[in-house]
Amino acid sequence: MFTKQEIIEILRRRYKEGQKVKLIKMDDIQAPPPGTMGVVTGVDDAGHIHVKWETGSSLSLIYGEDVFEPIDEEETA
Repeated sequence: MFTKQEIIEILRRRYKEGQKVKLIKMDDIQAPPPGTMGVVTGVDDAGHIHVKWETGSSLSLIYGEDVFEPIDEEETA
């Protein structure tokens, strides 16, 4: 089992600034629609993944609650 700090470090390695992500599902009234693309701007000390969404929103993803997928450069080319 990982500690919370270990999980945050894993998230920071996986979701570096500039990483593209696609939203699948977010249970938040202010959430962008499913399928919205965004770019990671960082991971904070709570493990929230900060994203600049193509809609202009900057709502963070919560790992383990929100459903999203990383998009590799090959998939967007």
